[in-house]
Amino acid sequence: MISLAQPMLGERERERVISILDSGHLVDGPEVRDFEDEFARYCGTSNAVATSNGTTALHAALVALGLGPEDRILTTPFSFIATANAARFVGSDIGFVDIDRRTYCLDTDHLEEQLRDGRMVDAVIAVHLFGLPAALDRLQELAETYSFDLIEDAAQAHGATYADERVGSFGDVGCFSFYPTKNMTTGEGGMITTDRPGVAERAARFIDHGREEGYRHVEVGHNFRMTSIAAAIGRVQLERLPAFIEARRKHASRYDEAFERTPIQTPHVPLRRTHVYNQYTITHPDRDGLRARLAELGIQTGVYYPTPIHRQPAYAGHEGRAPVAEQVAKHVLSLPVHPALPNEAIDTIIDGVTSYAEVVT
Repeated sequence: MISLAQPMLGERERERVISILDSGHLVDGPEVRDFEDEFARYCGTSNAVATSNGTTALHAALVALGLGPEDRILTTPFSFIATANAARFVGSDIGFVDIDRRTYCLDTDHLEEQLRDGRMVDAVIAVHLFGLPAALDRLQELAETYSFDLIEDAAQAHGATYADERVGSFGDVGCFSFYPTKNMTTGEGGMITTDRPGVAERAARFIDHGREEGYRHVEVGHNFRMTSIAAAIGRVQLERLPAFIEARRKHASRYDEAFERTPIQTPHVPLRRTHVYNQYTITHPDRDGLRARLAELGIQTGVYYPTPIHRQPAYAGHEGRAPVAEQVAKHVLSLPVHPALPNEAIDTIIDGVTSYAEVVT
């Protein structure tokens, strides 16, 4: 079986974990602070706050921005459900904006239509989907014009850039996940990046029981802290991230070339953006037939996402109309693109996809 995803963990990660076990300092210690500092430098921000996972990063970021029950947050329906759930966790009203047909990221024209309807919008969560940055220059312009907080959901986009600047450094906050399928992992873990020191302070307090110091708790908080073991893995993974990204891009380039003369729509990368291919996602008119054929060949694939968030039972009754997202969801298919793939596996995937595409046409 050719796997869809495979975390790249080696001897250096093992050695760092063992050193933490030997130290006895397993939770939220110096290792976590060092990881935060290194990740902030990597993203080009002045602050980073480590959390227990990507969902808690989003939740804590919204709390740190002061968003709550009186506020309205807009986001894309074409993402993992955690993006929208974070707004629900803080009690905010949630609305959905359709996606761009080529990039699958939030459609800024549709966003502006909603902003112009006169209803107050307090924040927008823009997802850098599959490793491709959203239209950050336009999003920044709209944020300034309409006075809303911009949150970057960069869970799938570690190292991606827009105009040569890394994602996580454009919005009021950026939120990352280190789940095993991401471009770098800590097992479970998350990170908030920001240039607003007050936001970083509030986020760090919220994830540690609202603690100011010692046993002085100035607000109600959660235990969303990262372990030192996770941070130790993350520090090594961050060093290896450029090589991981380069391998993913090489695989993606081979796919792009091979599928150029087929009915397959390959990932679109607009000018000034770099893609880090957390997923290599294609569309095909007969997605389910293609997927079944690849499964017969021992090739694992994924459908991200079969049901847009606004059509999920948990979001029944929430406003949102997203015909593009609903259409795209019927045709997307993600192929293996992780760094552990040998050339022979890429050959097998290309042969399987192109032979099916030729038969169908």
